[in-house]
Amino acid sequence: MVIAASSPWVYISDIAGHDGKEITLKGWLYNKRSSGKIRFLQIRDGTGIIQCVAAKGAVSDDIFDLSDKITQESSIIVTGKVRRDARSAGGFELDVTDLKLVHAAKDYPIAPKEHGVGFLMEQRHLWLRSSRQHAILKIRSEIIRAIREYFDSNGFVMLDAPIFTPAACEGTSTLFETKYFDQKAFLTQSGQLYMEAGAMAFGRVYCFGPTFRAEKSKTRRHLTEFWMIEPEMAYFELKEDMDLAEDFVSYVVGKVVERKKKEFELLGRDIFKLQAVQKPFPRITYDEAIRILKDKGASISWGDDFGGDEETIISQKFDRPVMIHRYPAKCKAFYMKNDPANPTLALNFDMIAPEGYGEIIGGGQREDDYDTLVKKIDEHRLPQQAFEWYLDLRRFGTVPHAGFGLGIERTVAWLCSIAHVRETIPFPRLLDKIVP
Repeated sequence: MVIAASSPWVYISDIAGHDGKEITLKGWLYNKRSSGKIRFLQIRDGTGIIQCVAAKGAVSDDIFDLSDKITQESSIIVTGKVRRDARSAGGFELDVTDLKLVHAAKDYPIAPKEHGVGFLMEQRHLWLRSSRQHAILKIRSEIIRAIREYFDSNGFVMLDAPIFTPAACEGTSTLFETKYFDQKAFLTQSGQLYMEAGAMAFGRVYCFGPTFRAEKSKTRRHLTEFWMIEPEMAYFELKEDMDLAEDFVSYVVGKVVERKKKEFELLGRDIFKLQAVQKPFPRITYDEAIRILKDKGASISWGDDFGGDEETIISQKFDRPVMIHRYPAKCKAFYMKNDPANPTLALNFDMIAPEGYGEIIGGGQREDDYDTLVKKIDEHRLPQQAFEWYLDLRRFGTVPHAGFGLGIERTVAWLCSIAHVRETIPFPRLLDKIVP
């Protein structure tokens, strides 16, 4: 239903340009309070929240009665005069002259009080309307904008990777299998292999999309469906790959902090810590990381991959992301190139966020030799037939190349200082959660 209004329809985010003028807002009742013959209505419209003041005598009795009875999250259209007020959060209020009810919400389940996270996750479709979730998801949107901005302005071509794939990229134990007509297919774990093909065609490419891991883990850092940005570059080796990742992350963090100060303030985030995310980032080898962990009393052996606890210990030594390179080849994927100086090591790196937020980037140089890659596919017990197209990239004009993947949700968690990734995506998919 569309209700016409005589005054111009304005979004709350644009209210400053209408000081002293009569305008119309279309939104929902976020909260309200009363003081004698005045009703204070907090209206949200998706772009912001503003207080609308309905005073008895200044509006008709019908409008005043409606302002008294209207319920939380009812959809309404409010007309009034914009008034500057330094005491208000947005610097302006609206003196109501007219109020129309579009739909009365009854028994809205999320009251303006504290609720448990379990309950709120069941109401995720409604929880998105809260100020905190608005701030988080606006920051997520800004992160994605800055990411696209960085690659688009640096000569990269965006390519779309398929969601259905014929084989594993990161390991067969974490695949979601599905029927694809008369054959098996899997939900993608990564767009990387396809971006390698793109890099051989365009030089520098990236993809951005959902990826899926059937990991039966209940940790604060894992989702079964998450979003990744994955650049791939022809003629890049490990050093150039790490240089790009460092430049990329420092750019994205800088832009998001610059553009979303209000949202960070609402979340109570100390942006001083984010302002420290400047190049150069510290770089340490896997061996150096092992020494840090052992000095801190961690129970770990050379050859073990790092989990959340180990990453947290390492990150505590630095005020910005740290890049750990040259892990043991045996704990990395089949496509990683071995270090010619020490074939037991992979030419790879992980970027670990500060403040205990763990790995946000994994990347490295890819194996570009045909015979070596065939051997690695066999050693990992992967079906060579499914990778014949991938092997073609080594048959026809192979070159050194490298890339990485950045997980959006962990990056959002770090920048927003959120304890669990479930709040970093509009509708999280967890081991035991697929609704709503």
